[in-house]
Formats: sequence, C-alpha cells, structure tokens
Amino acid sequence: MNNSKELIDLLNLKKINNNTFSGDSVTIGSPNVFGGQVLAQAVNAAYRTISENRFLHSLHSYFLEAGDLTIPINYHVEEIRDGGSFSTRRVTAKQNDKTIFILAASFHKKEDGFEHQTAMRSNIKQPEELLSWEDMVAQFGDFLPKRIKHFLSIERPIDFKPVRVPNPLEPENLPAKEEIWFKLKGDIPKMDLRLKHQILTYISDYNILNAAFNPNAKEHNFGNTQTASLDHSMWFFRDFEFNDWMLFSAESPNTFGARGLSKGNIYTRKGELIASFAQEGLMRPKK
Repeated sequence: MNNSKELIDLLNLKKINNNTFSGDSVTIGSPNVFGGQVLAQAVNAAYRTISENRFLHSLHSYFLEAGDLTIPINYHVEEIRDGGSFSTRRVTAKQNDKTIFILAASFHKKEDGFEHQTAMRSNIKQPEELLSWEDMVAQFGDFLPKRIKHFLSIERPIDFKPVRVPNPLEPENLPAKEEIWFKLKGDIPKMDLRLKHQILTYISDYNILNAAFNPNAKEHNFGNTQTASLDHSMWFFRDFEFNDWMLFSAESPNTFGARGLSKGNIYTRKGELIASFAQEGLMRPKK
C-alpha cells in the first residue's frame, strides 16, 4: 500500500447488512493490526449509518485486543440517537466473535458560531527543509539500526517529515514534544469531508507516542519497550484539503506506571487548526 487510492480502498468496508460491515487489514510493520486502521474503518462504518448533512465532530475509543492481520474485522454499528442537531453511534469491532475494539462517535449538522483557535508554532521548519523517512533510508540506511531501517522502508501511502530527527546511534533525552509534517502520496482524488475524516483518523495513530518516549529516550525506545494503543480520542473542527503538507504536533504531559499520555493538534500548512487528539498508550519496559 503506497498511495492514497489504496488507502481509500482499505477503509471502504464491505456491507454485510445495514448496520454490519467487514474489512481486511494491511500491516505497517507490526505483527498486529495497526490501530489507526481499526479507528478509520470504524469511522467508515459509523458514517454509513449517518445522514449526509451530519459530520463527525468527536470520537472516543478503546483498544481491547490485538487484531489479527489474517482475519477480516467485522464492525457492528449501534444507532444510539438521532437528535435535532446531533447523532450518536457506537461501533464494536470483532474477530472470531471476540471484541477487539469499541468506539463512540458523535456527528453534528453544520452550524454557524463564533470561533478561536490555538496558533501553530510560527518559526517551525518547513517541509522543504526536512528529510522524509524515505530520504533518511536513502542517505543513512547503511548506518541505521536494522529495526529502524526496516520500519522506515515499509511502503505506506503517507510521507512523513519529522521536524527534529534524533540520532539513533547516540540517543538522548529530549523535550516531551513531537512535530511531524505529513502528506498523502500519489494522485489525490477529490474527497468529501467524510472521507477526509477517515483518512485523518488513520494518520492520527502514527507517531503519537513519540512525545511520551522523548524524555526517557536515552534508555527507552520502541525496541526495548512493549507498546500498544490503549485508547484514542479525536475532535474535528474545520474542513481541509490533503493537497499540501499538514502538521502533526504532539506533547506528552505524563508517563507513569507503564502508560504514556500524548495529546496535540493537527494543522494545515497555513496554520488552520483542523483537529485535536489524545491517546494513552502502554509503555512497558521489556525485562
């Protein structure tokens, strides 16, 4: 999977009945199903039961079991409520009759109102000044640890350009922040807001725990720590397009008790705040 079309095909679930849908999985390098895929497919399922004039504004979810890459995932949507302005859905994802994931999502009709937003950092390096993951492999592949080189070399439909690139050969403790530019690969088709929400949800689970690792990066990393997404929440604000680079900006207020919390914002290149996110993840040192 190396372009936006293949990602869209992955997220477009097969309809079983009016409230049940099924999807396959594609690895991103982990032996288990990528959490962002389950999130985005669950959003696809929920949207399939929502009227066209309502749009996702928040989701809250829990990852209960690791997903098996070889088995289809079935998503059942419970239509909790359709009110005058909001609709609520609960989605349950199962494999072999075992629940692996649950999601609650709320949809809102478009309304006018006053506004403000947190500003994007003004002096941030631009994507043209930075190396992508593919660039890093091309330039430094011979020196990268095997595990890191393998992960960066996997085909994916998104380009990532981290603002700060730590040296894996000389790890050091860093501030509990992470900023990464991202952009879809290949020709980008015209998308409605529903599809954009699904793709953004998929991308939001990438890189999210990096900020929680950074303050202890001298001793702990993805190689010597058992990690897993435990929960994931998002709030969606403004419409946007995928035709330019966008910024994923995360910070971690706390890591404790083998769990790490990351939260942050997603901006357009012009600085429009389009979504916020939060996730707690398992961060258990391997013995």
